[in-house]
Amino acid sequence: MGAEIHGQSCRATGTGRVEGSEIVGSAPGFRRALSAARKAASCSAPVVVGGETGTGKELIARLIHRLSDRARRSFVPVNCGCLPSDLVENELFGHEAGAFTGATSAATGLVHLADRGTLFLDEIDALVPRAQVTLLRFLQQGEVRPVGGGPTSRVDCRILVASNRPLFDLVEQGLFREDLYFRLNVLEVHLPPLRERREDLPALARHFLTKFGNAYRRRGLRLEAEALAWIAAQDWPGNVRELENLLHRAVLMAEGTEITRDLLAPDPCHVQHLGKTPCRARPSSDPIEPFADAKAKAIAAWERGYLTRLMDVAGGNVTAAAARAGKERRALGKLLKKHGLETGSSGPGA
Repeated sequence: MGAEIHGQSCRATGTGRVEGSEIVGSAPGFRRALSAARKAASCSAPVVVGGETGTGKELIARLIHRLSDRARRSFVPVNCGCLPSDLVENELFGHEAGAFTGATSAATGLVHLADRGTLFLDEIDALVPRAQVTLLRFLQQGEVRPVGGGPTSRVDCRILVASNRPLFDLVEQGLFREDLYFRLNVLEVHLPPLRERREDLPALARHFLTKFGNAYRRRGLRLEAEALAWIAAQDWPGNVRELENLLHRAVLMAEGTEITRDLLAPDPCHVQHLGKTPCRARPSSDPIEPFADAKAKAIAAWERGYLTRLMDVAGGNVTAAAARAGKERRALGKLLKKHGLETGSSGPGA
């Protein structure tokens, strides 16, 4: 999900979408992340955006920038993992002419480009120790001295960072400076993995179909019920980016307007990292089910996935689960019984 947020404003809609952006989702954990991002946008304190690869950390960083009073200034993204270890300071803070072999003229660093705007340091955990020290000094003093000497200058940029690995764990392992961690971790936004927000899968899938359908002038594309049920059953270790790439490929390969199960996983018996369900051989002449039957199966698959996750989060407590889901306890109990997910831990009033 590396696409840029477009539009002049971003606000939540009733469809689980943030208007003016590519952010789609209404699962409880994702809503909490969006709420934290909006609060972070109201100030200029550093923010750590955490979450697994592919969860959309740069999109959230861009959202924070777009909602802040720095929105009219630059958003400068930097992938720290791609910076050569011996050139990190040069890239971030610039250099004077003659600072090193080949430096025939002075150059401005990325920090200067983000002046009065936002600097987003992705994969911050990849910074080498020397660069961590330099970044810490900048955070403490707000001043930049280019490589090779020269006068210092003040730079006012908002710092947002992202990491696939919990930074505090790296501190405990001696891989990340503790003082830098506490300077950066003033505010935190954590993005849940896609397997923890399965109820967002249909909306995300439709969003990507529309996005790529428009890009390739393939409008009117739709997912067959069996394809949607298959999507709902996967764990998506690559998260939203993996789902996006899969649907991008399906749009390119589709011959008609319907995205079928076979387009998403051409070989059902090929063991892939995506599916953890045992494969079943399908006859080559697999008949098309009646629409109502296929739809009922897709809904049932989604319901079961949602309820399983809900009960895991609630620790098997039906009362707590009902409160999280916004449903009456009795109605939730009936759904659990329908899917064979009854539990003995029902909480108060059981």
